[in-house]
Order: sequence, then structure tokens, then C-alpha cells
Amino acid sequence: MKEKLLQRFSKYLSFATTSDEESQTYPSTKGQLVFGNFLVEELAKLGLSEVNKDQYGYVTALLPANTTEKQPVIGFIAHFDTAPDMPGITTPRIIENYNGDDIVLDAETNTVLSTVDFPELSLYKGQTLLTTDGKTLLGADDKAGIAEIICAMEYLMQHPEIKHGNIKVGFTPDEEIGKGVVYFDVKKFGCDYAYTMDGGAVGELEFENFNAASAVIKFQGRNIHPGYAKNKMVNSQLMAMEFNALLPENEKPQFTQDFEGFFLLTKMEGSVENSTLHYIIRDHDREKFENKKQLVVTIVDFLNKKYPDRVTCEIKDQYYNMKEKVEPVFYVVERVLQAMKEADVKPIVVPIRGGTDGANLSFKGLPCPNIFAGGHNFHGKYEYVSLESMEKAVEVIVNIAKI
Repeated sequence: MKEKLLQRFSKYLSFATTSDEESQTYPSTKGQLVFGNFLVEELAKLGLSEVNKDQYGYVTALLPANTTEKQPVIGFIAHFDTAPDMPGITTPRIIENYNGDDIVLDAETNTVLSTVDFPELSLYKGQTLLTTDGKTLLGADDKAGIAEIICAMEYLMQHPEIKHGNIKVGFTPDEEIGKGVVYFDVKKFGCDYAYTMDGGAVGELEFENFNAASAVIKFQGRNIHPGYAKNKMVNSQLMAMEFNALLPENEKPQFTQDFEGFFLLTKMEGSVENSTLHYIIRDHDREKFENKKQLVVTIVDFLNKKYPDRVTCEIKDQYYNMKEKVEPVFYVVERVLQAMKEADVKPIVVPIRGGTDGANLSFKGLPCPNIFAGGHNFHGKYEYVSLESMEKAVEVIVNIAKI
């Protein structure tokens, strides 16, 4: 299984599938469509039924039931785009029988996967690690999930003695830019419930996530030659700095954990004449989430009184906490806990400090908790994944099918 996972995962990484939040197309990049076409061919060769890629790039397929006993239709979902934070790698570095020491990813830039900075590395001593080259991200988020799902389907096909109901698989674009299931047809997918394979370390199971919004704040200045600027110039960059300073200092990601929300400045551009700040707003608690959005509006109103009508604000909700949709059908979580126990995996039930396609799918009527895919340090050059972790993810998928 490890060899199959390595072959699949390595092949998937050769496709450039970085999503682009500035794009006006769907999917946002052509590379995702190319990879989608490859997955369609692979699923068809494996012998899955109803293999399809629709106009939006969603790839779906069916593993038919091999029992006449009535069973729910379950789904497994992963996304094939990688985060726009960094370019994706084409060939992973393979470290067999990891010795527990620091890993030099790139000697030229002294980029080191350090056991001091990342003490969880010690958990993987003796295992096979896949890492970046120190210049790219890896793409385990979420090509590891795709490899695990397809390997699990292949295993079930090769072992007909394992009885299961209908199983659907779905692979989506643009998850990393918050648009993964905008056009996903839940009714056509036809599942009673599903799971995203998009979590982190072995054992992670998540059924609650942040409520999320984006905020774009624009500042209109007035540029005057500095030699004649007295009582005339209005520097939009300084207004932007003032706005940011009015947000709570302790509600930034680097100061928060667990269920604590935050404001994150993700991008800024500016000149004396015009400046723009881009934020994401996150909180697990819906009331606190609404209060955070209101605080942004309140600060904008304050600055507009100080600098009349020079600040505008656009806030867009992105997704909500899936907990309220999963709790009424909590058996979908309990079955994963049982599947992990049978795979000798200790469950780590944690809130997602982010979001997944599953959050939006849950609000579209498809309860969809999130299961580990095995990776660490997503979205950056320190990303890595253990092959043994990926193997356990396959085992959990197979166990869910059995249950």
C-alpha cells in the first residue's frame, strides 16, 4: 500500500494546480482542469462507475455496492488545488527510515525542518517522510487525500469479501481560495453523508470549524506635492495603519489557539493616494464572529468621521461552523471514531482552525466531517507528510466502508 501511495502521490504532485484568488474563471487555473482530466482517466481505468467531470471541473465517480443489504450512500471528498501562498513542488524529497534529526530542505538558504521548531517530527522516527525542497510547498493538502481515497477504492475493489454500500468519491477545485463547492451539486452527488480527507496529523477528526468572512478596506487619500502639503495632503497609507492599530492586538493568529478567533491581515497595497487592506475574520462562536465583523464596521465609521468619507469596507461571509449541521446526525462522527479504533488510531477530536469544503457542504445539506490526511505545516516550505500516516488514512476509509 505504501508503494502505491507513493507512486500516486508523487504523480499527482507533478501537476501544477495552484489556485488563483484573483482569477475570474472557474476553476481559477487551467492546471486544475488538466489534473481533473487525469483523475477521470485513472478512475475509469480502475473500473469505477459513473466517472464524470462536469463543466466546473468537479470529478466524481461511484464504487457500486457489493451487498443487497440496504446501506447509506457515503462519500469521500478531497480537493486538487494547492494553496496560492507558494508554488507547488514537482518531485518530493523522500526520506526513508527517518532518523529523528533536523532535515535540511535547502542548504543554500539554510531552510531547515527543525526538531526544535517542529517537535512533532519525533513522532515519525523510523517512518518514510515526504518533504519539500525548501523553495515550494508540498501539496499534501490535499493531494494526499486524493491518493488515499483512490487507493482505498482500489483496495475495496480488490477485496470483494469486504461488503459495503454505494460509495461516491468527489474531487474539487479551488478549495484553498474558499470556492471549492460553490457549484457542487449535492443532489446529483447523491450521498446521505460524506467525509473530506483534508485534515492534518494521524487521528485528527474535525466536525466544527471557524465561521469565516473576508474584509476589504479601501482608503482614499489626497496626494499633494510634499513641499506644499501642509493642511492639504491626506496620506491613505497612514489611515490604513491607523485602522489596523485599532483592531485588538491580542486577536491575531499568532496570539490565539483552540476556539479563539482572530483578524488576519493577508495583503496590503498602497500609496499616498490609495491604499487597500485585505483581512480574514474567524471565530468558532457565531455571536463573537458577528461582533468581530461589527467591530470592523465601527472602526470604519470612526475613521470616516475623522477623515470624512474616505474609507469604504466590503465584508463577505465565506463559510460557517459545520457543528450545527453535524450534531443532529452525530452518528456520522461516531462511525469514524469506531473506524479509527479498528485501525488502532487514537482519535484526536479538535476544532478546525480554518475551513474545509465540508463546512459549506454541510450547509448545502450534506453533513461532512473532516478526517486526517496525514500532513503537517500546510501552505509553506516546511510542509511534510508521512507515508505511514497516509496508509492509516486508507485503512480508516476502508473501515468506514465496512461499518
